[in-house]
Amino acid sequence: MLNRIGVFLITWCMASSAYAEPITITDQRDRKITLDGQPERVVTIPIPAASMFIAVDGGTKRLAGMHQLSKTAIKGRILQKFYPDAMAIPSNITGKGFSFVPNVESLLALNPDLVFQWGHLNDDIIDPLVNAGLKVALIKIGKESFTRRWLQIMGKVLGKEEKAAQMIAWRDEVKDQLKAKTDAISPEERPRVLYFMNYLSRLRVAGGKSYNNFYIDLAGGKNAASELGLFAEVGPEQVIAWDPEVILLNGFEAKLSPEDVYKNPLFADLSAVKNRRVYKMPLGGYRWDPPNQESPLTWLWLSKVLHPEKFDWDMAKRIDKNYRNIYGQGVDAADVKNILRFDMNASAANYNIFAPDGN
Repeated sequence: MLNRIGVFLITWCMASSAYAEPITITDQRDRKITLDGQPERVVTIPIPAASMFIAVDGGTKRLAGMHQLSKTAIKGRILQKFYPDAMAIPSNITGKGFSFVPNVESLLALNPDLVFQWGHLNDDIIDPLVNAGLKVALIKIGKESFTRRWLQIMGKVLGKEEKAAQMIAWRDEVKDQLKAKTDAISPEERPRVLYFMNYLSRLRVAGGKSYNNFYIDLAGGKNAASELGLFAEVGPEQVIAWDPEVILLNGFEAKLSPEDVYKNPLFADLSAVKNRRVYKMPLGGYRWDPPNQESPLTWLWLSKVLHPEKFDWDMAKRIDKNYRNIYGQGVDAADVKNILRFDMNASAANYNIFAPDGN
């Protein structure tokens, strides 16, 4: 009897696989990719894509590989607590640092059904994958509309379209909620904000075409470097000329902290330094500075940083509520402090307003 049942189950599984519905998606270069069915093994090369994939899918089971900078955002942070298995996922699929050049041999060894790759960069990071016979979906960065499309694509690929739609609806809700308040903030009331994509090795700032520019404006600030393009390297003289009132530090340079700015003699007279308004960007399920599945929390956090007297969002409650919706798990006070980088930001002006326990 058991043998007959075993044979039946094997036959049924084979038949189910044979009749799986093909899935066709259109990526962000308008390329159509058809999969035989829902993929079981997916590799993400764009750095924010791994955590977004985990969020949409509700786990790590189908994530077969990720960029090494995706894993550094998980290690020791909330996603490792939620999904400890993520640390065993291979991350040797590109070169070191911000390299997106694929290690094709390593990728082929993972036997992926689908690979996500950046679509806004040169074809030399795409062609080796396609030429190796891999199915590749391309995504772009820089606009909020692009991020929503990531969610739609992942939702369709994973059979989680309703989850993706809920995550997009949350973005709409928070964006509308913020705009209703910040549209009324006059240009004179908007503090000059400067985001450093790099600080330790060179000074590189986010310009007017960056995603950072979008949420600085949405949160009620004005980007001091708005006349520049996407990201641009500048000298200290230019930073001094801008005199930013608020400085935001990237989450990619792990050792970078506000103290690096406060202790820089070149920047001693900046308004942001004199008024202790230098902040390390939070790091939750992913770094909050680039677009990701938690971006509405970035927008809310920054609005309170820029206008503590105007906004009274309870960030601890917002994080807990939305993490339950995104990840199915909540957070405690220690988690909130970890996410909001109290280790580096506690001494910043007004940062006590974010304390989940009143301390």
